[in-house]
Amino acid sequence: MKLKILILIIGITLSSCQEKNKTEQSMKTETTTAENPLLQEWNTPFGTPPFDKIKNKDYLPAFEFAIKEHNQEIQKIINNSEKPSFKNTVEALEKSGATLRKISNVFYALEAANTNDTIKETAKKIAPELAAHYDNISMNPKLFKRVNEVYQQKDQLNLTDEQKKLLEEKYKMFVRSGIALPEEKQKRVKAINKELAALQQQFNDNLLAETNDFDLYVTNEKDLGDMPENIKQAAREEAQKRGHKTGWSFTLQRPSFYPFLDYSPNRELREKIFQGYANRGNNNNAHDNKKVIQKMVQLRAEKAHLLGYDNFAQYILKDNMAKTPENVYDLMNKIWPKALQTAKNDRDLFAQLMKKEGIKEKFRASDWRYYVRKVREQKYSFDENQTKPYFEVNAVRDGAFKLANKLFGLSFKELKNIPTWHKDQQVFEVTDSTGKHIGVIYMDFFARPSKKGGAWMNEIRMQSNMDGKFVTPIVTNNFNFPAPTKDTPSLLSFTQAQTLFHEFGHGLHGLLSNVTYPSLSGTNVPRDFVEFPSQVMENWMSDPEMLKLYAKHYKTGKVIPAEMIDKMNKANAFNEGFRTVEYMAAAYLDMDYHTKKDTLPVDVLKFEKQSMKKINLIPEIIPRYRSTYYAHIFGGGYAAGYYSYLWSEVLDADTFAAFKNSGNVFNPELAKKYKKMISSGGSKDPMELYKEFMGRAPKIDALMKRKGFDK
Repeated sequence: MKLKILILIIGITLSSCQEKNKTEQSMKTETTTAENPLLQEWNTPFGTPPFDKIKNKDYLPAFEFAIKEHNQEIQKIINNSEKPSFKNTVEALEKSGATLRKISNVFYALEAANTNDTIKETAKKIAPELAAHYDNISMNPKLFKRVNEVYQQKDQLNLTDEQKKLLEEKYKMFVRSGIALPEEKQKRVKAINKELAALQQQFNDNLLAETNDFDLYVTNEKDLGDMPENIKQAAREEAQKRGHKTGWSFTLQRPSFYPFLDYSPNRELREKIFQGYANRGNNNNAHDNKKVIQKMVQLRAEKAHLLGYDNFAQYILKDNMAKTPENVYDLMNKIWPKALQTAKNDRDLFAQLMKKEGIKEKFRASDWRYYVRKVREQKYSFDENQTKPYFEVNAVRDGAFKLANKLFGLSFKELKNIPTWHKDQQVFEVTDSTGKHIGVIYMDFFARPSKKGGAWMNEIRMQSNMDGKFVTPIVTNNFNFPAPTKDTPSLLSFTQAQTLFHEFGHGLHGLLSNVTYPSLSGTNVPRDFVEFPSQVMENWMSDPEMLKLYAKHYKTGKVIPAEMIDKMNKANAFNEGFRTVEYMAAAYLDMDYHTKKDTLPVDVLKFEKQSMKKINLIPEIIPRYRSTYYAHIFGGGYAAGYYSYLWSEVLDADTFAAFKNSGNVFNPELAKKYKKMISSGGSKDPMELYKEFMGRAPKIDALMKRKGFDK
């Protein structure tokens, strides 16, 4: 009896403690929620994120809260006793998860541009959890049953074109996720997605570490050659940051790496930094990416098989403009032979030039940029240092703004009172020709160790217009340009100036969006259409009419001379063989990985070598992205999609040729039709949109002519 009473008392006490703990935990969650700025309404100008209040530790609990909230919203849709309709099922599904989207958009924008240990740990933990969360939604049979019921009667529902598109996309989300698979196979797909999310995060962390760890320390100024003073100054400051009292430090960040290859007369040092760049993630150390890639390729192939496809590329491309791997290879095979021959001709020219200088060794990949610069100087009397003063970063930014004004009537006003994630960020309000608020754009220009390489755009808030409430977009542009030094501002190369216009094109795609549903807005379009609105902007960047508007000397204010424009454009047209070949080599490599039918483990280096041998890539050029630092496909969303730049290049060359041939590069009628096309986001099929804009299907002719491959 005593024992039973004692057990009963202990049980009651434990139960009481558990209830107390639950209450305390609930109170703690509520307190955390109330105190977490990510979960509060942002009473800020235009609803921008309060980066001055958000702490690194706030993201993880915010994610956990938002996932729970999303699950409750999904359950509410499932438990709705009313007959499934577009409004109570499809539209409700679109509205669900708003808090989670809000937090994810801010977090992943920050994680790419200004990461730290806490952010990295949060990303590592949350990536597989998010993958599992979204799988649980897209493989929920009760939810799909409701969506399917609406889908089956789509033709009788009197839906608008955009509503039809949303219904189609939601239905496809379930089908492409594997809702029709047996339970065991569904479990396996979920496990694969979770593992892939973790591996992708690991790949990116490894790459950032490898990029930041490298230091080419130079003590002899002769090894810098005719390097511009602002680049030397930046290298001096980098050396001091790394603990060197004197000398210059060169890193694998492009604003440092490229100038060294351009100017250093020391072939051995050029080779050293080139190999450092080319072997990131391939050093058999803690940050090696070969095993990560091997596993990702296996898992993607297995996932494709589970979903009924021969390979992963088939699965991805079915939803893109290209539709099939065969169509991708067909486009690339039309361009590759002429691109490769042009590159070989340039290689032979450089090798002869090197011999004339008394260097008997074999010409190699690390020599390429050095001799491109020399040929541009000798053949075209062009020195990029003469044009850089006309491309001060803020002047180029203003040039992009002026283009948006000329084409679309947009104006940009800097906002000094908006909190940012880094002190270097600039923020602008965007208004239309009537002064109406359109959106906000953040510009983050300079390279730093906390930022991933390359350039990109994020949508922090997507445009939408549900229930009569128009939500304006908030977008970011991110770059890795050289930061200003003590003595000079940030001066851009031709390519860097093009990059600014490119990313701004993505920004405009988001800003000009005018649709109802957020998942169809802005850049939410097929991968091989998304690069079109960005790449077309590059054409204007170097057009003489456009250059007169913004390319002004940062000291004198004088407009870039016409003679210099002519030299610059001719000189930059040179080396097109190399640019096309290094890009396409990477595109072929991507397709080869993802058209692999079996799930056997790949030897990454051997596979890459065989892939390049198949297209007869010359040893003096390596793919723009070798496997172990190929972040587009192993650290981002471009798997079986890197060809997209070329696919979009056909569209952008065709489009700009239309403007040019009209006799007015700012043709208002064409600009109006173009704006209508990109403001449609993903609400219509992109080929339909393009045909409406141009009045016909795209043609390859303008691209071949621009590249000089038509001869």
